[in-house]
Amino acid sequence: EREVRGGVGAGRGHNLLVPRLFVMTITTLFSSTDDSGDDDEATTPADKNELHHTLKNLSLKLDDLSTCNDLIAKHGAALQRSLTELDGLKIPSESGEKLKVVNERATLFRITSNAMINACRDFLELAEIHSRKWQRALQYEQEQRVHLEETIEQLAKQHNSLERAFRSAPGRPANPSKSFIEGSLLTPKGEDSEEDEDTEYFDAMEDSTSFITVITEAKEDRYLEAEGALWPLLTGVSPLLWQVLDGASLVPKGSSKVKRRVRIPNKPNYSLNLWSIMKNCIGRELSRIPMPVNFNEPLSMLQRLTEDLEYHHLLDKAVHCTSSVEQMCLVAAFSVSSYSTTVHRIAKPFNPMLGETFELDRLDDMGLRSLCEQVSHHPPSAAHYVFSKHGWSLWQEITISSKFRGKYISIMPLGAIHLEFQASGNHYVWRKSTSTVHNIIVGKLWIDQSGDIEIVNHKTNDRCQLKFLPYSYFSKEAARKVTGVVSDSQGRAHYVLSGSWDEQMECSKVVHSSPSSPSSDGKQKTVYQTLSAKLLWKKYPLPENAENMYYFSELALTLNEHEEGVAPTDSRLRPDQRLMEKGCWDEANTEKQRLEEKQRLSRRRRLEACGPGSSCSSEEEKEADAYKPLWFEKRLDPLTGEMACVYKGGYWEAKEKQDWHMCPNIF
Repeated sequence: EREVRGGVGAGRGHNLLVPRLFVMTITTLFSSTDDSGDDDEATTPADKNELHHTLKNLSLKLDDLSTCNDLIAKHGAALQRSLTELDGLKIPSESGEKLKVVNERATLFRITSNAMINACRDFLELAEIHSRKWQRALQYEQEQRVHLEETIEQLAKQHNSLERAFRSAPGRPANPSKSFIEGSLLTPKGEDSEEDEDTEYFDAMEDSTSFITVITEAKEDRYLEAEGALWPLLTGVSPLLWQVLDGASLVPKGSSKVKRRVRIPNKPNYSLNLWSIMKNCIGRELSRIPMPVNFNEPLSMLQRLTEDLEYHHLLDKAVHCTSSVEQMCLVAAFSVSSYSTTVHRIAKPFNPMLGETFELDRLDDMGLRSLCEQVSHHPPSAAHYVFSKHGWSLWQEITISSKFRGKYISIMPLGAIHLEFQASGNHYVWRKSTSTVHNIIVGKLWIDQSGDIEIVNHKTNDRCQLKFLPYSYFSKEAARKVTGVVSDSQGRAHYVLSGSWDEQMECSKVVHSSPSSPSSDGKQKTVYQTLSAKLLWKKYPLPENAENMYYFSELALTLNEHEEGVAPTDSRLRPDQRLMEKGCWDEANTEKQRLEEKQRLSRRRRLEACGPGSSCSSEEEKEADAYKPLWFEKRLDPLTGEMACVYKGGYWEAKEKQDWHMCPNIF
């Protein structure tokens, strides 16, 4: 009785049962709008109707409660009167005691009923208040949806009108197949990896130093009538290079003693709205945003980095070039070939765990050994070292910087790539271009490469200027086009490169160069007179059923194949990635959350171990100071002047001994 009277005396609506029911109801209604970003379900018309239906049901139930209130009050009053009348009758004392007990219980029932009615009345008032808030929120979401649909429709109309205007433009050539090829030569700028917030790749009109390539006809030069072995001698090109180039498109793939797999389980058909997650991530660093595996492919970033070696035969053949500018052509083709697998690969690879490694031990068929290690988590950075038995080595530390710009995602790899040929001592350095994923909001996702790459031979000072032309509605150029010029230390052009980053690259020997007549805007282009183009590189066809296997290439299909003897930190042993490859995406998401929580716990422990007395000014500096890579170490790069992780040795010796006691437990 004290509990009930205290509940009523403390004020109307303080009964514990009904307010708790109210909180549970509100929590249920808003359970779909959590911080995962997947809140599109709360804004669909079906869910709006369901919410209206729920509110209507609540009102009806409250009307029923009000009716019950009236009935309880009516019958309660009648019961009270009857008990009062009985109390006035002359009855034995024993019956009087029982009647008193019944009277007290009736009073308690009346007090409890009043408390419930008051709590329900408060619930009704709160529900009405929140109902108005919900109505305003729903109205706002509906207006925003209509505004977005109108904007997208307007953009689509503008796009169609621009395409029609371009096709009907009077200055547009009727025949796009010309006897000359126009390209763009980059203006040296140094590294500028962070793109401006307002950069628009597909609307940009290129306006930089340009060149024109004109193919020399046989009738214009009597020397070009020669055939066979006399051709390279008369054109000034080494016979070895022509032999290399003639076989470049028909490179036999090495035979392996180990039978590699040629397929993986088909990708499940899971539907998930990318925009529903990405709209809350505008302007944020993507590596800091937890993503479900639905947006991934079953490879880690370390494996994607290793995939750049698919056309390693270009470097194997470049070893035999005696001319540094001819060798530069093959190095340039190799740098472009690393993008060929990205044309259909719009899914993101798994972010490696700190300390995760990936080895590619393919001395038998590819003639190389490759090792990657994740050396930093924020910012994500991977170190890579490759040794080839054919006489070259490659190393790099790549940091991925990515930003979501609203309509597209910019992916900017930072860091220098080094390639050294042991016999000649030629040391090449270059940096990667910017990748952009378009149509995040609406339409089919597609990827584009843009920007300039300068490859420098630091021994001879030869240079290759490559330009990746971004796709533009207004350009007459072919999509995914790449152009370039190879020049010596004196700046004299020797070769012109042309092709596309998703298909092939060709080189043409320059026999003469001259400035063109000034254009209407006063600009001049360099005209290169060249011999017929020779094929440098051609993309391998994708395996059968590739569209159902994440568009993996033949090499990519083997990268996550289970192998014995690898380090316990190898990407092949990562459980969430393995589950995703098998098609168990729900289990993979659960496992991914476990691994990420384990990594966060390890990071907190490292930062705590770093101590308050550390000289590090930020958490990233503290983490870098607290964590030391296992197989790589920071050194000053004498060519770039930057600190970079280089291989310090010991991995392959540890593998031979199967001694992995030093490896951390990251999985």
